[in-house]
Amino acid sequence: MSGKPRLTYLNGRGRMESIRWLLAAAGVEFEEVFLQTKEQYDKLIKDGLLLFQQVPLVEIDGMKMVQTRAILSYIAGKYNLYGKDLKERALIDMYVEGISDLMQMILMFPFSPPDAKEKNLDSIKEKATNRYFPVFEKVLKQHGQDFLVGNKFSWADVQLIEAILAVEEKIPAVLSGFPQLQAFKTKMSNMPTIKKFLQPGSPRKPPPDDHYVETVMKVFKR
Repeated sequence: MSGKPRLTYLNGRGRMESIRWLLAAAGVEFEEVFLQTKEQYDKLIKDGLLLFQQVPLVEIDGMKMVQTRAILSYIAGKYNLYGKDLKERALIDMYVEGISDLMQMILMFPFSPPDAKEKNLDSIKEKATNRYFPVFEKVLKQHGQDFLVGNKFSWADVQLIEAILAVEEKIPAVLSGFPQLQAFKTKMSNMPTIKKFLQPGSPRKPPPDDHYVETVMKVFKR
């Protein structure tokens, strides 16, 4: 074992992508194992590696961690991306949970039936522009700082830049009414660790395509 965190998931975004983002933003290199068959997934369960019979699975610091939220919290705490006190942590948690609600819609979008895609895309746009992005626009405007919490780079900033880019892939002009978020996006995208993650050849995964959807259905079929 190289000492690097080891990530087991499919070769696509899904629930692992936020973990990849957070590790990359912290400047941590990691290894990946990609599931391609139901047999590989069943073996993980049979070997007792998946506490709740679910991936993502992240092996880090001698632990075999499951549950996305727990993994992200651990990484954020380990790499000093989780605020300086309980109040900052609570703010980060609130922002992260809000962004996660938006990301859940994006996560499920590729699995929409063809006749529901347009409706679901409209729903993502409506929620992003009316419920979620206005919150962060207001926060950044009110405190006039570069980062969401405590004027220090945190997990919340990483989640937000991931969400902004994911929504923009589907709705390119979504930030047109949000000047603070446009500036935030530029700033975050130029941070050295994030800039590196956004380059071709990084562990960042492309938007899910039909092949990814087929693989998900094949690996997790009951």
